[in-house]
Amino acid sequence: MSTTAVVKKNTYFDSVSLMAISTKANGLDGVAQAFVAMGTEMNKGVLGNLGLLTPELEAAGTGDLMIVAETTDGTDTDAVLAAIEELLVRKAPAGGESAVTYRTIAAAAQDRPDANLAVIAVNGTFAGREARKALENGLNVMLFSDNVPVGEEVALKQLAHDKGLLMMGPDCGTAIINNVGLCFANAVRPGSVGIVAASGTGSQEVSVRVHALGAGISQLIGTGGRDLSEEVGGIMMIDGIRALAADPATSVIVLISKPPAAAVEKKVLAEIATAGKPVVVWFVGGSEEAVVAAGGHFATGSEDAAVQAVRLGTELEAVAGELDTARIDAVVAKLGAEQRYVRGLFCGGTLTDEAMYALLEDTSDVWSNIQKNPDRKLSADSPSTGHTFLDFGDDEFTNGRPHPMIDPSLRLARLVEEARDPEVAVIVMDFILGFGAHEDPVGVTLPAIAEARQIAADAGRHLEIVGYVLGTDRDAPVLADQIAALEAAGVTVTASSTETGQYARAIARKVTNA
Repeated sequence: MSTTAVVKKNTYFDSVSLMAISTKANGLDGVAQAFVAMGTEMNKGVLGNLGLLTPELEAAGTGDLMIVAETTDGTDTDAVLAAIEELLVRKAPAGGESAVTYRTIAAAAQDRPDANLAVIAVNGTFAGREARKALENGLNVMLFSDNVPVGEEVALKQLAHDKGLLMMGPDCGTAIINNVGLCFANAVRPGSVGIVAASGTGSQEVSVRVHALGAGISQLIGTGGRDLSEEVGGIMMIDGIRALAADPATSVIVLISKPPAAAVEKKVLAEIATAGKPVVVWFVGGSEEAVVAAGGHFATGSEDAAVQAVRLGTELEAVAGELDTARIDAVVAKLGAEQRYVRGLFCGGTLTDEAMYALLEDTSDVWSNIQKNPDRKLSADSPSTGHTFLDFGDDEFTNGRPHPMIDPSLRLARLVEEARDPEVAVIVMDFILGFGAHEDPVGVTLPAIAEARQIAADAGRHLEIVGYVLGTDRDAPVLADQIAALEAAGVTVTASSTETGQYARAIARKVTNA
């Protein structure tokens, strides 16, 4: 192995672009490991942990671009660097127009007076400053960046509220505004269902389920994951509800969040009475009594939220799917006496929670894990015991690394590790399609699936792998092809995130009671 490092002075790329470029660079012939990132202390810390930090890289500034490639013996490193450089080249937009680069948000706003929204994806140290500049220039903001102090988030959202603007984020990964998908979004048809969500993959899941039921999305407003915390107070969700209440294209509103702070939940639900439209509420682990008392429609899960929204907002007859009990019985018959536990390896946080909460109804050890972990999931270094759920999109996994929807390498390694545990009955995984996601999330996982199944087979065990592909018939890669590839690899494919949790729960219930 040999390591080559290049520092390009005063060369800035946003984090979204660099995550995608790093993933593609890791797929180049002869590349064992590639890292393309800005010269921040956090990124240099990651390189240090990988044993790739050189004095040249250590001296890089926050405005410098670092390119690091660890290559196999005999690889032409100059050719590898040239290929990475090619990935960095920005292509001109379709239609023959020239690409235009602005050095400041103010310059862009002045030159593009018709623009009304800025998508910001810079290091968290600078993200708040740039978001404030956008707001002060009259732009709505989608702030993809994370690691923004909560006090700064509150100040930005209050400024946006005062100006009548949207402040989506920080750590907002998904939005659909006026039929345009931003960051991690799916290709869904336009329609009358509006969504306000403090959850990226949760909002993606509801949007694709609405699409699958024949309806469509008017707007999808992301708030960022901390919006319904005690500190932030639901500023963006409340403003989002009011925006959709005033939107003539929206006939029904869906609210999505992981469990909110109790006081904030009360404030948010109070908006239902004045919305003037049906409001469906899916707060994972939330209170049906509180939602109904506020005049809302309580949803038990993502599929139920989509079904209710379609029924309330259109003339379509929406029907939820049913669990195939015969298939579950067939799986249980293959499992050994030791195999009792479910291991969830997810890219989406809310998809993790939905599957995990499904097991809460039956299994106290899941609840024990939740009590020990404020984030409700075990961490990267925690050994799996009992039913374990990992969200590889958590900050712990993505600190200095691409999101698993872009680079699933950590999850693939964990899949193989979990297959060695003789107590594992089911491994549950999600595969997320859409804008910004990996170009072939199933294809890149198939070798690890084959290895995991072989490990179990060599030990005389059946390993049930359950996969759910989140996407629509309009997404790329093709949804049907991704499903077919999983099924060909022996994976059981579920039809929704809700069914995924129900399927895992049903198996766990049967093996526990066997």
